[in-house]
Amino acid sequence: MQPLHLRSAGTSLVVSTHRGEAEISHWGADLGETLPDLAILNEPIPPSSADANVPAGLIPQASSSWQGRPGLRGHRVTDGMPGFDFSVRLRVVSATADGNTAVVVQSDPDAGITVTSHLTLHPGGLLELRNAVTNDGTSPFQVDELATVLPVAPDAVELLDLTGRWCRERHPQRHSIQQGTWVRTGRHGRTGHDSSLLFAAGTAGFGNRHGKVWATHLAWSGNHEQFADRVGDGRTMIGGSELLGPAEVLLQPGETYTAPALFAAYSDRGLDGITEAFYSWFRARPHHVAGPRPVVLNTWEAVYFDHNLETLIELAGSAADLGVERFVLDDGWFRGRRNDHAGLGDWYVDESVWPGGLTPLIEAVIAHGMEFGLWVEPEMISINSDIARAHPEWIVGPSASSYKDGGRLPVEWRHQHVIDLVNPDAWQYVFDRIDALLRDNKISYLKWDQNRDLLEHGHSGRASVHQQTLAAYRLFDALREAHPSVEIESCSSGGARVDLGILERTDRVWASDCNDALERQTIQRWTGMVVPPELVGGHIGPSTSHTTARTHDLSFRAITAFFGHFGMEWDVRSVTGAEREELKRFITLYKEHRALIHSGLAVRADAPDESLMVHGVVAPEHDGGIPAGATAALFAVVKTRTSFAEQVGRVSLPGLDPSRTYRVELLFPTPVDADYGHTIIEAQPVSWLASGAEANGRFLGEVGLPMPVLHPEHAILLRLTAF
Repeated sequence: MQPLHLRSAGTSLVVSTHRGEAEISHWGADLGETLPDLAILNEPIPPSSADANVPAGLIPQASSSWQGRPGLRGHRVTDGMPGFDFSVRLRVVSATADGNTAVVVQSDPDAGITVTSHLTLHPGGLLELRNAVTNDGTSPFQVDELATVLPVAPDAVELLDLTGRWCRERHPQRHSIQQGTWVRTGRHGRTGHDSSLLFAAGTAGFGNRHGKVWATHLAWSGNHEQFADRVGDGRTMIGGSELLGPAEVLLQPGETYTAPALFAAYSDRGLDGITEAFYSWFRARPHHVAGPRPVVLNTWEAVYFDHNLETLIELAGSAADLGVERFVLDDGWFRGRRNDHAGLGDWYVDESVWPGGLTPLIEAVIAHGMEFGLWVEPEMISINSDIARAHPEWIVGPSASSYKDGGRLPVEWRHQHVIDLVNPDAWQYVFDRIDALLRDNKISYLKWDQNRDLLEHGHSGRASVHQQTLAAYRLFDALREAHPSVEIESCSSGGARVDLGILERTDRVWASDCNDALERQTIQRWTGMVVPPELVGGHIGPSTSHTTARTHDLSFRAITAFFGHFGMEWDVRSVTGAEREELKRFITLYKEHRALIHSGLAVRADAPDESLMVHGVVAPEHDGGIPAGATAALFAVVKTRTSFAEQVGRVSLPGLDPSRTYRVELLFPTPVDADYGHTIIEAQPVSWLASGAEANGRFLGEVGLPMPVLHPEHAILLRLTAF
């Protein structure tokens, strides 16, 4: 059987079957059209080992003497006894390719197990793998794990993954790859604040713009594991899987379990190449967001739970005056919700606060030319709520007995519990209430929150995170089908549910509950490794941060929010005088440049000064190139802390066309802005800053330009115009 060879955007994937089972012989640089006989890749047999070549299978298995992490773990339950067929011997039944998609079927007739693998190498180079296991036997088969794994080259010697916590999501950590297994486990019942959005292996010292990188992402919003596994013979595998609870997947004869998709990308030009592959895939989706991303005002940090119609109408008017296009009413509008101790699940407008319903506010918002959005948290329930009192059996707990019958509940988290969406009646109730809100009110946008981990999560006494995750997906899907024009944001205590599983059902994510611009520089930078800026909410908060008590100038907060789906979380009625004019001007700048921000190539410089972050977006080349006089790139130069050096020296602006000439100018702040003098230290001026500079892309990328001496926690925004 001939090997399968998928090629796209400088990447090759080769699946061989010459050893009887499917094996990925190569994933990495493009190999061209012609392949040799892959038998030349058979390794020598070392002493004191299996008397055969050991493949690192598409589904690694002990039956081939693989000593690393297996791809399939499970066992058959026969006559009530577990543990049978614990080691399957999968062999290829068929392996076919059509364009850039391959399907490999492997089976073990004796064990009664078939695994089907779908592999797609998308046009931008992003690889998508999906494995499914089917029980062909006559008795139940318990699946403990079905992992998706990929080999990486021997020169992948460093591992980068992400971790974090509430208000500090997605921060990088690095270490060398050594023999053994490095596992990142998420037991949150949701993706998790500490989840690694990207799991990347690379050559020594790989960076933003240099080095080879092999990276994966698991598209799943429940419990999961991601791992790197280096076995004793030196081979390294990276991959991921759903982390299944006890007997969560027990396949009856004929049933199939499909594992979450693993997305993967290879780059020979650093992490920016990985980002380009993910962005290309996102933006090619038929349901990807289209049109200008509206300027948002969210009311949370403006009024919190203090909902007053007159105040909110005044806030809406102030927002419209600034140029806001979407007004979102946050938590506190529904029955009994005067604080976070009560009301979740009672999805009715609180008549005591809103005697006329939401209609007066919605009409005022729309009259100002803005869309209206609403906060909901459909997957949660408060003990102190009408629905909990009516249906205590709908509250998730670990016991076979429900809360109604005295069953034990998990520890409260933010004074709330989880509603059991696996229960068909509970699911239908939640769907009906959110559906009614959307039918009865002119709502264009839902901020869909989820504010707790799913610990000790069970249905009828059995672990059920798997089923709850699928039920939540069905809820999203059903509401989107019923209301296709309504956009949905995934918020989960900020950034605790950011993954491609939820992003297939939503139109943006809330990266973090932290609006501190300094924290956001890192949070948004690493969220943007995978998720394009048009899907990442970035808001200006008040001058003093709600979560960190740091104080930042408007220019720093605005430039930070600029490279995302821009908005504000702020009582903008308090913004007056020169600061208000500056904010208006910045909102105008966002509207002028958002098409570029939300379609361009992400660029992140490898700045040698660790106190600097230099990042931007470059217009993609189309037929005919970038028109003369068009904005070709936007760059932020961000000073995060003091530097060892007196000045940062020249800063390169990479990713530009080396043959094109660009005019570089300071876009924001400028001397007309109130805080300009606070951003840039009064020192010998940089000669080009006032009138701009002209240079070709090669010069700007290799030599760069001198930058002004910036105060820590300040930034400047540069615009590059093509000639």
